[in-house]
Amino acid sequence: MGNNVLEYQNVEKSFFGVRVLRNVNLALQEGHVLGVVGENGAGKSTLVNILGGVVPADSGTIILGGSHYAPRNPSDAFRHGIAFIHQELNLFANLSIAENMFIASFPKRRFAAIPLIDRKAIRSKTKALLESVDLHLSPDTLVEDLSPGERQLVEIAKALAADARVIIFDEPTTSLTARETERLFAIIERLRSQRISMIYISHILGDVLGLCDDIVVLRDGEVVGRGTRGEFTLEKMISLMVGRDIEQLYPPRSTKPSEEKVLEVNGVSHPGIVRNITFALRRREVLGISGLMGSGRTELARILFGLDPFQSGEILLNGLSLGGCSPRERVRKGMAFLTENRREEGLLMGASVVDDIALASLPSFARTLLRLIDELRMRRAVDRVTDSLRLQYGHRQTAKTLSGGSQQKVVVARWLMEKPSVFILDEPTRGIDIGAKYEVYRIINDLAAQGTAVLFVSSEIEELIGMCDRILVMSNGSIQGCFERPDFDKEKILRAALRKDAIQ
Repeated sequence: MGNNVLEYQNVEKSFFGVRVLRNVNLALQEGHVLGVVGENGAGKSTLVNILGGVVPADSGTIILGGSHYAPRNPSDAFRHGIAFIHQELNLFANLSIAENMFIASFPKRRFAAIPLIDRKAIRSKTKALLESVDLHLSPDTLVEDLSPGERQLVEIAKALAADARVIIFDEPTTSLTARETERLFAIIERLRSQRISMIYISHILGDVLGLCDDIVVLRDGEVVGRGTRGEFTLEKMISLMVGRDIEQLYPPRSTKPSEEKVLEVNGVSHPGIVRNITFALRRREVLGISGLMGSGRTELARILFGLDPFQSGEILLNGLSLGGCSPRERVRKGMAFLTENRREEGLLMGASVVDDIALASLPSFARTLLRLIDELRMRRAVDRVTDSLRLQYGHRQTAKTLSGGSQQKVVVARWLMEKPSVFILDEPTRGIDIGAKYEVYRIINDLAAQGTAVLFVSSEIEELIGMCDRILVMSNGSIQGCFERPDFDKEKILRAALRKDAIQ
């Protein structure tokens, strides 16, 4: 057994009177990868945010390299050798790789006693660091020109530049392609061979079993399981995470689609984006949109909601043409849209949960000629929706302090306040755990049962097969296949997604 680089001893933390970490004890050995798993809200982010200097612990002790450790802020944590590879990467897109690499401390040289930035040294050091993570790019390349996988490698190289002794990976594969994910895993193996210690947080439990030496399972802020990889199976991790066995991931459907067409899309095209998109969405139907990254799924969803333009074709909602209707007008007519990017586009991160949920329906709570908001009536309406979603939050709590799964529920709750007839969901389960996924699936089924037509965009074929009445498959901006439930077949769906008809 190796030496412990990091130890948590009875660490606790609360937010707004809600305890999110309870008596946490764990250890990370030198050169090991420690997997941390748990449902959204289990305390994973808080656990590593304390380590990264984002928030302080309320009580308990952290030992780093044999010494007491209590970082004052993220910069202090970085100086102590803690590097954080966030799910939302912290790079300046308008700067070069080299500038991002040394932005906290540029190498300098002196000219007549005047300190100047040594750009030659910056490029040389950056080139060597990039090569150490197999990224063969010019140090002068702008970060905005990099793919998500390349940006992540830049973050890792930046950690190596600071001689990090603990690197934290928080949901690192969320935005990566399969090839970029393989590349990342190879880098992690190399870092382990160099005796660098890592914490790996992921909802993809198979990756945790394959990558990590040791595993810690959190539930409701407590460690409910820990041990070596060999002591865990996928089923055991799930059982510990949710406190029960999940025998069926997808809740059963009790309703079937009607014949009534709620949304009709006829020949919608836009040069280089989508081509001749034609389909109908029926009341009480869950219609899936499948396809690989870049197939045009998200672009289509944005066009339907009026966020992006289209050149030709027609979109009908409840038999009426939407024409040039703005997103606000579409909301009034009964359309809702859950974006795939909830943090940047879906939420007011600094607003209270109540204000965030009530945002779209505020006009309906206005009273008197002055249009003042009836806050009591608004709060009661919000409470009814959040109770139905089993969303728990503290008084005046902001969206940014919630877990990913709870944040997703906030966005869903906002649209449920409007009682939409068509609900477009773009990657609604991305970045949330298996228990939270089940809750999202239950919400989708409830929406369909209440008469809502659901358009379900997802990159996960398995969940579309488990949830949908029909699946449309997109590739290169056009629909390449339509599958009814009796004909669902993963191989056939994937084959349709790989077709490469030219887009016009």
